[in-house]
Amino acid sequence: MTEPEKNNLKKELLEKYNMSDAGVSEILRQLKIFENGIPFVHLIRPCKINDGIKVPVLEQKNRYQEEYRKAVDNKLILKFVPASGAASRMFKSLQAILAADNQLTLKDLEEQTVNGNEDSKASLKFIHNVEKFAFYDELKELMSVSGLNPDKLKKAGMFSDILRYTVESPGLNYANKPKGSLKFHKYPNGARTAFEEHIIEAINYAKGKDKIARIHFTISPEHNQLARSIISDAIEKQIMRNNIIDVSYSFQKPSTNTLAVTIDNKPFRVGDGKILFRPGGHGALLDNLNDLEADIIFIKNIDNIAPDHLKDETYKYKKILCGLLIEIQNKLFSFLALLENSKADKSKIDEIKEFCINELELNLTGGFENMSLIEKSEYLFSELNRPIRVCGMVVNEGHPGGGPFWIKDGKGRISKQVIETTQVDLNDPNQKKILESATHFSPVDLVCGIKSYKGEKFNLKNFTDPDSGLIAIKSYEGKELKALELPGLWNGGMANWISVFVEVPKITFTPVKEINDLLQEEHQPLK
Repeated sequence: MTEPEKNNLKKELLEKYNMSDAGVSEILRQLKIFENGIPFVHLIRPCKINDGIKVPVLEQKNRYQEEYRKAVDNKLILKFVPASGAASRMFKSLQAILAADNQLTLKDLEEQTVNGNEDSKASLKFIHNVEKFAFYDELKELMSVSGLNPDKLKKAGMFSDILRYTVESPGLNYANKPKGSLKFHKYPNGARTAFEEHIIEAINYAKGKDKIARIHFTISPEHNQLARSIISDAIEKQIMRNNIIDVSYSFQKPSTNTLAVTIDNKPFRVGDGKILFRPGGHGALLDNLNDLEADIIFIKNIDNIAPDHLKDETYKYKKILCGLLIEIQNKLFSFLALLENSKADKSKIDEIKEFCINELELNLTGGFENMSLIEKSEYLFSELNRPIRVCGMVVNEGHPGGGPFWIKDGKGRISKQVIETTQVDLNDPNQKKILESATHFSPVDLVCGIKSYKGEKFNLKNFTDPDSGLIAIKSYEGKELKALELPGLWNGGMANWISVFVEVPKITFTPVKEINDLLQEEHQPLK
């Protein structure tokens, strides 16, 4: 945009949108990002075991679990579940088949599958196994109201109504509901939604000395009533079992919405001439996380949940990750108190330096050894006085999403980060090779310490990488646009935290990205 165009935009934002000066500056910053693009990260190498990823031995696991037990008595623990997303992506293939032709038969689907149609393949798998889903009984009941029977339809080679009653109203309407409301797992006494499964998890590792389990869900305004109703019913069941749950909610803040632009980087305008702002992706939830009152926060995605018979390993490793965090905090807090009060002598400075290098794997500045004692104290204080996250990492089996890498930023600093594929220049053979050589994957299994050694909350917005993010091509009413996603919550949103990566078992990661994932063995009842 030209300077006169930018000046006109400033005036419009101030007068028509009642934006503050800071808000206007942020919009102009976003415009600059669109114009200049977001630079790719520079990968050095993937984090691997003993080079960025820790593997605790038995003695350490036991010690960390003991640290966790102490923390329960002394710290406020909370579980944070980003649950704003709708389930529509889970049913993309089913909806595509419905939209293509309502008169298709199962035989038609089989022929299309042979010819490589992935939507047909997914829909066929769904139909053939529909009775294995935890929501099947409810689906069958809803269809019976209209005189339909899924078993008879399958025998007759018909399936469209089964798909329709799964994804649309007056059926389950799952494609238009939040993921958390879907019934994930079947039990002898009924099925449980993802919301309910997360509440049960919270009872087992996010319960404090007061015996209250605390959990926070981010939900979307359009699903507010439904989500609260399902969660309230789940809590009532737990009250009958003498469990106390403190549940809280928040919405993604409109103030975190980002500017949408045309392909030539002008503000995108809708029919009435208003500028279009869009949700800024899960990175916007940093504001929600920043508002929470807790000492320790567990973070786990809404779709990563296992049934009861597999939960013990999850509970165990949540406690291990938390205990490691507490052990690190205890050392850091004692170091920081000495550093701030200039009570660290040369031997203590050397001890702190070794801890930074060997335990935290921080890359200290090359000029560290030439600093005076006071300069070293100030430098180490700034390096250590940050929020901490301990992140579980699983062995990579081709899941889409982020992974742990050593990277070098624009200022030459080397650090461990969770990097998404979209952040890497795949046209660079060397960078692509490094990306593909990753041994581990990030399942979004985090335990976070968000308070300083003085017990004060950090302002988490001060520890992001504002230059990261993602520019995506989207559309609005048939018109193409560019959308800006904020630095991902556990990617650029936590770029300047102290990060510790720990290998966790694969069984602690059971995501449900598309509906047929619920047919995998780990989501099915024990036989």
